[in-house]
Amino acid sequence: MKTIVISAVNLVEAGTLAILRDCLQYLTTLAEQEEYRVVAVVYKKELANFPNIEYIETQWPKKKWINRLWFEYVSMKRISRELYPVYLWFSLHDTSPTVIAERRVVYCHNSFPFYNWKLRELFLAPRIVMFAIFTKYFYRINIRQNSYVVVQQNWFRDTMARMFNLNREQIIVAPPASAVIKMRPLSGFRNLNGTYVFIFAASPNSHKNFECICQAVEQLEKEMGISSFKVYITIAGAENKYTKWIFRRWGNRFNSLKFIGFVNRMDLEIYYASSNCLIFPSKVETWGLPISEFAKYQKPMLLADLQYAHETAGGCKKVAFFDPDNAKQLAKLMAALIQGDESVVKPQEVKVVEAPMAHNWAELFDHLLNF
Repeated sequence: MKTIVISAVNLVEAGTLAILRDCLQYLTTLAEQEEYRVVAVVYKKELANFPNIEYIETQWPKKKWINRLWFEYVSMKRISRELYPVYLWFSLHDTSPTVIAERRVVYCHNSFPFYNWKLRELFLAPRIVMFAIFTKYFYRINIRQNSYVVVQQNWFRDTMARMFNLNREQIIVAPPASAVIKMRPLSGFRNLNGTYVFIFAASPNSHKNFECICQAVEQLEKEMGISSFKVYITIAGAENKYTKWIFRRWGNRFNSLKFIGFVNRMDLEIYYASSNCLIFPSKVETWGLPISEFAKYQKPMLLADLQYAHETAGGCKKVAFFDPDNAKQLAKLMAALIQGDESVVKPQEVKVVEAPMAHNWAELFDHLLNF
């Protein structure tokens, strides 16, 4: 049997863990046919436990960055020798480890190398700044040793090709399975008392750009005199230095701005269904999953005017884009929607993605195993 190794010690939560689970869920059926031996190097087996797969568990690399680097570029080589011969080594988390394998592939889903951070983030979110500064260098190590690089969007492929001088034909675009949009019937929902509701669901990190929404709310209430709306944002204002700064400046000052904190999947769908519009001001994303999640409701979306958002919103009917550094521009779009003017939102065309491309894990592994 040919050996496939999936290395994913850094994938432990949220969307990246979903990638690991989806990957192994496909590979368990492949291994069942007894043509391939599948070995997964993971943080804990219980996070993605599937039959027909062998697991190597290790928590040590995740404790410190220096541990992770040692594991990727020293320990992994020893593991590859022990598993020799390895037909395909597939790293699911950005780094290209030093290993002995016939075919090597890396899945790049960290977009921080392309993030233009602000000076205040050195004090409010230094970890984000460090990611933005150093990730490009970690990407660079061994990246040209891979047979293929896998990314989620076409703009990401173009940027990676330029940054690391890669052949575009070596970069496979593979949108996440969860991004497939299943449209729901139009509800025509409008809240009681004529209140127009906006939602922004995101993790409490500085690159998500919560301040742009807060500044827009301030513009609407104080300068435009508009108050018949609500904006729900999924931070509580106490998670870290960044959200504490947000809450100090805008918390409890505006009736329209609601800090609701983290919400689970089921409750988030309720917020989506009962909101009139999604705002997504994030300054850097690999995909921007809330856009796909909200798109199925066929309601207006106000999105950062960045490449990832244009690509993710392809095919959506009611979209407007704004400069994520221009809260006044966002406020004007919000005001138009609150006042019933949907002429500001337009259909977004689907961008054609050239080969190589994979729509699912079966197509991706067919390409990786049989080229």
